[in-house]
Amino acid sequence: MDALKILVVDDESRMRKLVKDFLVRDNFEVIEAADGEEAVDLFYSDKNIALIILDVMMPKMDGWEVCREIRKNSKVPIIMLTARGDERDELLGFELGVDEYISKPFSPKILVARVEAILRRTGQTNKEDVLSLGGIVVDKAAHQVTVEGSPIELSFKEFELLSYFIENQGIALSREKILNSVWNYDYFGDARTIDTHVKKLRSKLGEKGEYIKTVWGMGYKFEVEE
Repeated sequence: MDALKILVVDDESRMRKLVKDFLVRDNFEVIEAADGEEAVDLFYSDKNIALIILDVMMPKMDGWEVCREIRKNSKVPIIMLTARGDERDELLGFELGVDEYISKPFSPKILVARVEAILRRTGQTNKEDVLSLGGIVVDKAAHQVTVEGSPIELSFKEFELLSYFIENQGIALSREKILNSVWNYDYFGDARTIDTHVKKLRSKLGEKGEYIKTVWGMGYKFEVEE
């Protein structure tokens, strides 16, 4: 499987390197742009860019201008990065067709998880169709799960939740991150929804349900004991 290509746009070289290192570690190919004009040039010269990570505050063309230009011709997924916490900026981003909006500082691991979630929703992924860990096998193409070879029945969201946990094994995930990644931004529920689904998922996984660890005061972590 060819690595999916991500365009990372930020005028800070340190930030570009940080994001690139984590994406490359997750088997993505990364190209970089240091300003908005370079980003637009790279995008139009390379037809294989799967997703753009775009900073808002940049010289020459800011992130909003870049987003407007790209949206004239493409629906490529865009994640906006900003140091601002202004709700108006976030609303503007979604009006322009931004898929995700992440404020700095952020966890690079969470950013990679967001990238994976968006690409999964758009039918693109670096992940294999079959996930296997600790005796649990998730066949994403067939939408089937087996535990030690025996099939189990999961609802759609339970399946998505288990897949997300396995793909992010060892990472402590807040309830907010789980909601945003599995239920997406169009969901208006609350954290109790996650707790209910986790309880059901643990029950259906039997002994393997112990792999879903509760991180008190935060959320959950999927961890297989060696």
